[in-house]
Amino acid sequence: MDLDLALREDSPPALTDKSTSEQKREKERWEKPNRMCVLIMKKSILEAFRGTMLETLTKAKDFLEHIEKRFVKNVKVEIGTLLTNLISK
Repeated sequence: MDLDLALREDSPPALTDKSTSEQKREKERWEKPNRMCVLIMKKSILEAFRGTMLETLTKAKDFLEHIEKRFVKNVKVEIGTLLTNLISK
C-alpha cells in the first residue's frame, strides 16, 4: 500500500453526481492511505500532545501541519525561557 500517497498528493475534489468513474477511483485510492496515516499518527503521538483539535482533523497533511505549528510554538517558548534564565543569572 502507498501510505505516503496522502502526504504527497492533495485530496482529490469532492465527488458529485457528475463524477466520472476515474475520479471515484482516484478518491478511493487516496482515502485509504489517508485514513491509515491519520490512525498511525494518532496512535504514535502521546495523548498529552493530541488535544481535542486533532480529533477533528481527517486529512494527514492537515494533521501534520497542526502538530508542526504546536511544536514550533513550544520551541519558541523554550528558547524564550532559556534566554530569560541566561540573562537573569
